[in-house]
Amino acid sequence: MGAVSPRPPEAPVIAIVAFEGVQLLDVTGPAEVFTTARVSGPRPGPAAGCAYDVRIVSPDGADVVTSSGVRIGAHGSLDALPHRVDTVLVPGRGDWRAAVRDRDLIGFTTQLTSRARRVASVCAGAFLLAEAGVLDGRRAATHWRLTGELATAYPAVTVADDPIFVRDGHVITSAGISAGIDLSLALVEDDHGAATAREVARELVVFMARPGGQSQFSARLRPTTGQHPAVRAAMDAAGADPHAASDLSVLADVAGVSPRHLTRLFRADTGMTPGQYVESVRLEAARALLEGGGASVEHVAREAGFGSSESMRRTFQQVLKVAPTEYRARFRSTDTA
Repeated sequence: MGAVSPRPPEAPVIAIVAFEGVQLLDVTGPAEVFTTARVSGPRPGPAAGCAYDVRIVSPDGADVVTSSGVRIGAHGSLDALPHRVDTVLVPGRGDWRAAVRDRDLIGFTTQLTSRARRVASVCAGAFLLAEAGVLDGRRAATHWRLTGELATAYPAVTVADDPIFVRDGHVITSAGISAGIDLSLALVEDDHGAATAREVARELVVFMARPGGQSQFSARLRPTTGQHPAVRAAMDAAGADPHAASDLSVLADVAGVSPRHLTRLFRADTGMTPGQYVESVRLEAARALLEGGGASVEHVAREAGFGSSESMRRTFQQVLKVAPTEYRARFRSTDTA
């Protein structure tokens, strides 16, 4: 009688949490990455050749309706999973407060994460992990609009406001919605190497590693209003004419205070100097011009008040981690007419 061939190893289980109101792409983006990853050699079951066994689970095992109204089928609840799972991925929803008030969801998340080798979140899913205590004493990322709310609601969490995703031990948190794809590709690379992750990225037509951070995507990098009347007057003047605003004395005259006093007021009101605010105004103006169309970089630099394209390039690299030409290529209108 011939020797019995050993049973091929089971694919590691990726458990993706689903719940009412969850962001659709938070769930489906990572699911596509993991199910696209292939490995050579036989695998048991219907997903033969797939590097992962992806299972969508919900607290009660029922299907859920996502934020966009699309219904997602669930494989079940805890009973649909082995006792130990490789990775638990927790998505978010727009109203994170409603999510963390759902005690069944938080209890479910707590149980799942305690059974996982690795824990990850997408966007506002970080709030669920924070509520479950998983992020206590850890660094974490979330959508750029929510970083301040996460830091305020969960002071035990150190919130990183710019990275696309953050690793802290076995916990990985990512920024807004599509960043879940970046995170998932990184996990595939951890498990199967860069070549496999690159093949997945190529298949899905996405970046293998997205350049820059979240600051590229935020609508405004700095506060645009001040509480003190003098600060508001100076801000208005800077917005109206970024060229003239380079002279602190001009802003001080508009505000009706001395340059030194205006600097003190600015720091107290906004946390930055007048010069830093003027730079942020110029940066926003340049971004809008670059997104708008075909003006040359030199023209954009002049119109935005930078004085030279080299000065603008330095600011873009320092703040956005990307050159103006790269920024325009990435964020200009998608109209191909």
